[in-house]
Amino acid sequence: MPDKSPLPIPTPIVYRPNVGVILMNDRDEIFVAERINIPGAWQFPQGGIDDGEDAETAMFREMAEEIGVTRDKVELLEQRGGYRYAFAKGRLKYGIYGGQEQTYFRCRFLGQDSDVNLAATHQEFSRWCWIKPEAFKMEWVPKFKRAVYHQVFLDFFGVDLSAKVS
Repeated sequence: MPDKSPLPIPTPIVYRPNVGVILMNDRDEIFVAERINIPGAWQFPQGGIDDGEDAETAMFREMAEEIGVTRDKVELLEQRGGYRYAFAKGRLKYGIYGGQEQTYFRCRFLGQDSDVNLAATHQEFSRWCWIKPEAFKMEWVPKFKRAVYHQVFLDFFGVDLSAKVS
Protein backbone atom coordinates (compact mmCIF):
# COMPACT_ATOMS: atom_id res chain seq x y z
CA MET A 1 0.00 0.00 0.00
CA PRO A 2 1.46 3.41 -0.98
CA ASP A 3 2.41 5.91 1.70
CA LYS A 4 -0.41 8.45 2.08
CA SER A 5 1.54 10.93 4.17
CA PRO A 6 1.21 14.51 2.91
CA LEU A 7 4.09 16.13 1.11
CA PRO A 8 6.11 18.49 3.27
CA ILE A 9 4.99 22.09 3.03
CA PRO A 10 7.91 24.25 1.91
CA THR A 11 8.88 27.09 4.21
CA PRO A 12 8.28 30.41 2.46
CA ILE A 13 11.33 32.53 1.74
CA VAL A 14 11.78 35.56 3.95
CA TYR A 15 13.39 38.36 1.94
CA ARG A 16 15.74 40.81 3.62
CA PRO A 17 15.05 44.45 2.66
CA ASN A 18 18.02 45.72 0.68
CA VAL A 19 19.13 48.67 -1.44
CA GLY A 20 21.31 48.92 -4.53
CA VAL A 21 23.03 52.07 -5.80
CA ILE A 22 23.46 52.90 -9.48
CA LEU A 23 25.88 55.80 -9.45
CA MET A 24 26.31 57.62 -12.79
CA ASN A 25 28.94 60.17 -13.76
CA ASP A 26 28.48 63.11 -16.12
CA ARG A 27 29.31 60.86 -19.11
CA ASP A 28 26.38 58.54 -18.21
CA GLU A 29 28.78 55.80 -17.19
CA ILE A 30 27.92 53.63 -14.19
CA PHE A 31 30.05 52.83 -11.17
CA VAL A 32 30.87 49.15 -10.69
CA ALA A 33 33.24 47.60 -8.18
CA GLU A 34 34.97 44.23 -7.89
CA ARG A 35 34.30 42.25 -4.71
CA ILE A 36 37.43 41.89 -2.63
CA ASN A 37 36.64 38.25 -1.73
CA ILE A 38 35.52 37.14 -5.23
CA PRO A 39 37.90 38.23 -8.01
CA GLY A 40 36.00 38.81 -11.24
CA ALA A 41 32.68 39.54 -9.47
CA TRP A 42 31.65 43.12 -10.24
CA GLN A 43 28.53 44.76 -8.89
CA PHE A 44 26.80 47.91 -7.71
CA PRO A 45 27.18 48.97 -4.09
CA GLN A 46 24.35 47.42 -2.08
CA GLY A 47 23.36 46.53 1.43
CA GLY A 48 20.64 45.81 3.92
CA ILE A 49 18.10 48.21 5.34
CA ASP A 50 18.58 48.41 9.11
CA ASP A 51 15.72 48.43 11.61
CA GLY A 52 14.20 51.90 11.78
CA GLU A 53 15.69 52.98 8.44
CA ASP A 54 13.84 53.80 5.27
CA ALA A 55 15.28 52.70 1.92
CA GLU A 56 16.66 56.12 0.99
CA THR A 57 18.48 56.52 4.31
CA ALA A 58 19.93 53.01 3.91
CA MET A 59 21.09 53.82 0.38
CA PHE A 60 23.02 56.91 1.53
CA ARG A 61 24.50 54.99 4.49
CA GLU A 62 25.57 52.02 2.34
CA MET A 63 27.11 54.28 -0.29
CA ALA A 64 29.16 56.10 2.36
CA GLU A 65 30.20 52.83 4.05
CA GLU A 66 31.12 50.88 0.92
CA ILE A 67 32.58 53.50 -1.40
CA GLY A 68 33.06 56.61 0.76
CA VAL A 69 30.67 58.76 -1.28
CA THR A 70 28.56 61.01 0.93
CA ARG A 71 25.07 62.43 0.41
CA ASP A 72 26.39 65.86 -0.63
CA LYS A 73 28.21 64.28 -3.60
CA VAL A 74 25.10 62.82 -5.28
CA GLU A 75 21.77 63.84 -6.74
CA LEU A 76 19.01 61.25 -6.38
CA LEU A 77 17.38 60.77 -9.81
CA GLU A 78 14.98 57.84 -9.40
CA GLN A 79 14.21 54.70 -7.46
CA ARG A 80 12.46 51.43 -8.27
CA GLY A 81 11.74 48.51 -6.02
CA GLY A 82 10.50 44.97 -5.87
CA TYR A 83 13.61 43.23 -7.25
CA ARG A 84 13.95 39.84 -5.52
CA TYR A 85 16.42 37.02 -5.55
CA ALA A 86 16.84 33.91 -3.43
CA PHE A 87 20.29 32.99 -2.17
CA ALA A 88 21.98 30.02 -3.81
CA LYS A 89 21.70 26.51 -2.38
CA GLY A 90 19.13 27.42 0.26
CA ARG A 91 21.60 29.61 2.16
CA LEU A 92 20.18 31.73 4.97
CA LYS A 93 21.55 35.11 6.00
CA TYR A 94 21.28 35.87 9.71
CA GLY A 95 19.57 32.51 10.08
CA ILE A 96 16.23 33.68 8.63
CA TYR A 97 16.62 35.43 5.27
CA GLY A 98 16.55 33.19 2.21
CA GLY A 99 16.98 36.07 -0.21
CA GLN A 100 16.83 39.81 -0.66
CA GLU A 101 14.23 42.25 -1.92
CA GLN A 102 15.97 45.27 -3.34
CA THR A 103 15.12 48.87 -4.03
CA TYR A 104 17.49 50.38 -6.58
CA PHE A 105 18.40 54.05 -6.64
CA ARG A 106 19.91 55.81 -9.67
CA CYS A 107 22.01 58.79 -8.62
CA ARG A 108 24.12 61.37 -10.42
CA PHE A 109 27.65 61.56 -9.00
CA LEU A 110 28.51 65.23 -8.39
CA GLY A 111 31.95 64.67 -6.89
CA GLN A 112 35.39 63.83 -8.21
CA ASP A 113 36.86 60.35 -8.64
CA SER A 114 39.12 61.18 -5.69
CA ASP A 115 35.97 61.24 -3.48
CA VAL A 116 35.64 57.47 -3.90
CA ASN A 117 37.23 55.61 -0.98
CA LEU A 118 36.80 51.83 -1.00
CA ALA A 119 38.34 51.62 2.48
CA ALA A 120 35.94 54.15 4.04
CA THR A 121 34.78 51.62 6.66
CA HIS A 122 35.01 47.86 6.10
CA GLN A 123 36.46 47.28 2.64
CA GLU A 124 34.24 45.12 0.42
CA PHE A 125 35.71 46.02 -2.97
CA SER A 126 39.24 45.75 -4.35
CA ARG A 127 38.85 48.16 -7.29
CA TRP A 128 36.26 50.11 -9.24
CA CYS A 129 35.65 51.74 -12.60
CA TRP A 130 33.14 53.65 -14.71
CA ILE A 131 31.58 51.80 -17.66
CA LYS A 132 28.72 52.34 -20.09
CA PRO A 133 25.65 50.32 -19.02
CA GLU A 134 25.78 48.20 -22.19
CA ALA A 135 29.39 47.18 -21.37
CA PHE A 136 28.34 45.39 -18.17
CA LYS A 137 28.94 41.63 -18.37
CA MET A 138 26.42 39.29 -16.78
CA GLU A 139 29.12 36.70 -16.07
CA TRP A 140 30.41 39.14 -13.43
CA VAL A 141 27.27 38.45 -11.38
CA PRO A 142 26.51 35.22 -9.48
CA LYS A 143 23.86 33.20 -11.29
CA PHE A 144 21.29 33.64 -8.52
CA LYS A 145 21.41 37.45 -8.97
CA ARG A 146 21.40 37.59 -12.76
CA ALA A 147 17.62 37.87 -13.24
CA VAL A 148 17.61 40.96 -10.99
CA TYR A 149 20.54 42.56 -12.82
CA HIS A 150 18.88 41.78 -16.15
CA GLN A 151 15.67 43.52 -15.04
CA VAL A 152 17.50 46.47 -13.46
CA PHE A 153 19.40 47.15 -16.70
CA LEU A 154 16.14 46.94 -18.69
CA ASP A 155 14.22 49.18 -16.29
CA PHE A 156 16.84 51.88 -15.78
CA PHE A 157 18.67 51.91 -19.13
CA GLY A 158 16.57 49.96 -21.65
CA VAL A 159 19.60 47.66 -22.07
CA ASP A 160 18.95 43.94 -22.53
CA LEU A 161 21.95 42.01 -21.22
CA SER A 162 20.35 38.57 -21.62
CA ALA A 163 22.28 37.90 -24.82
CA LYS A 164 25.49 38.61 -22.88
CA VAL A 165 25.11 35.73 -20.42
CA SER A 166 27.77 33.11 -21.00
